Amino acid sequence: MNDSPGGSLLSPTLVLCSLLSSLVYSPRPLLSGSPTEGPVGMRTGSISSPHCLHSTPPQWDPTNDLRTIAKNFFYLDTSGWYWGAITAGQAHAALQAASEGAFLIRDSSHPLYMLTLSVRTARGPTSIRIQYSGARFLLDSSSPARPSLLSFPDVPSMVQYYVGPTRKVQKGKVEETHGVQPAQRTVQESTVVLKLKRALHKPQAFPSLQHLTRLTINRSTGCPDQLPLPRPLVRYLQDYPFHV
Repeated sequence: MNDSPGGSLLSPTLVLCSLLSSLVYSPRPLLSGSPTEGPVGMRTGSISSPHCLHSTPPQWDPTNDLRTIAKNFFYLDTSGWYWGAITAGQAHAALQAASEGAFLIRDSSHPLYMLTLSVRTARGPTSIRIQYSGARFLLDSSSPARPSLLSFPDVPSMVQYYVGPTRKVQKGKVEETHGVQPAQRTVQESTVVLKLKRALHKPQAFPSLQHLTRLTINRSTGCPDQLPLPRPLVRYLQDYPFHV
C-alpha cells in the first residue's frame, strides 16, 4: 500500500527485526560494576564500581623519611659526638673513664633500630636505643609513661632536651646486660637516671674553633637571623641550630 509517491511503509515485522538486530549487534554502554558481554552473551570481564577504585590505601611516600634521616645525620656528623659504627662494648669502654653525664651517639647494633645513646651514669656506662617512627625520634622505653615521652625531629634536639634537668627513663631494651638476663632485672634496676651533661667527642672529629663559637652563640640566642652578621655567617649558624 503506497502512502506517498515513490515510497512504501515498512511492515511491523521488518521494524521489529531491525530493532532486535540493533540491540544485539550494536555496542551497549558499560554499566559500573556489571560484567561486559559480547554479542552472543560471552562474558569478557568486569568493571569495578567507583568506590572500589579508591579502596586501596595510599602508597608510602619515602620522601619525608629520607629528608628527615638525611638532615639528622648531617647534624650528627657536624656535632662531633656521633661515633658511627662502634659496638656497645667500645662505647662503654670510652665512657668508663669519663665523668657522670658524659654521652655519645652511635649506630645501634640491633637491626630494627638506627641509633643508640650511650651515657655514663652513676652505676656505670649504659645504652638506650633511639626509636624512629613517623619522621620523629624518641628514647626507647618500656615504662607505662611511654606514650607521654616526647619525640623530636632529630637526635640533637632530643639530646639538647635531656641536657640539663635530671630525668628518669625506664629502659625497655638494654644492649649490654653484663651477664644478667633481662627477665631477672627488677623495675628499679632497669630504671636509669638520665643526666646528660657533656658530649664525649670522637677523637677524629673534635670540633673546630668555628663550631665551638657557633655553639656559644646558639646558647645566647635562638634567632641568629636577627643578629647583625653577614648572611654567610647567619647561614653557618643556621646549619647547626643547637648548643650541644
